Amino acid sequence: MVQRQLRERDIEDERVLAAMERVPRELFVPPDVRDHAYADAALPIGGGQTISQPYMVARICEALALAGNEHVLDVGSGSGYQAAVLAELAAEVDTIERIPELAELARANLAAAGYGRVRVHVGDGTRGVPERAPFDAIAVAAAAPELPQMLYEQLEPRGRLVVPVGRRPVQRSEVVVRSPEGPAVIRSVPCRFVPLVGEQGFDGG
Repeated sequence: MVQRQLRERDIEDERVLAAMERVPRELFVPPDVRDHAYADAALPIGGGQTISQPYMVARICEALALAGNEHVLDVGSGSGYQAAVLAELAAEVDTIERIPELAELARANLAAAGYGRVRVHVGDGTRGVPERAPFDAIAVAAAAPELPQMLYEQLEPRGRLVVPVGRRPVQRSEVVVRSPEGPAVIRSVPCRFVPLVGEQGFDGG
């Protein structure tokens, strides 16, 4: 997976590649799809949700440019896989999931894989986790109609938010830095993600 799906497809951050190699992806997928755990594809995890394909997880983690001492928020825990990869790259990880059953699954998977120190929260991911803010970096693996302002405001100065923005079929994965002048988009590339659900997502008021 690391060589063919990541290294040969422009993932260059050696810390990210090493983290992807260490995390046992098979522990974060249901038993009936475990044979496909390392396929270059999103896989169903229940509740109408999926675990992101390895390449997209690597791209998001690389875009965060983590050095190892950061406090990171993962929005959309799913089965807990991306939070586990982030735990290999950062000092402290919080993750939030809106579906209680998936949050419990993520908590169990993370504990079984040795990442029990990751804090799993249940709630609206578009609102972030203000009681744990500020964060040095925030990763979002679902597309918002526009930049989620509440997440942006939970960043440290110069902190990074990686979030897909836009409506299908036109979405862009944006890397946003919190600057004194306001949100600075330093990278934007085409992508395709499921909708981000919540107050500042597609069903928000």
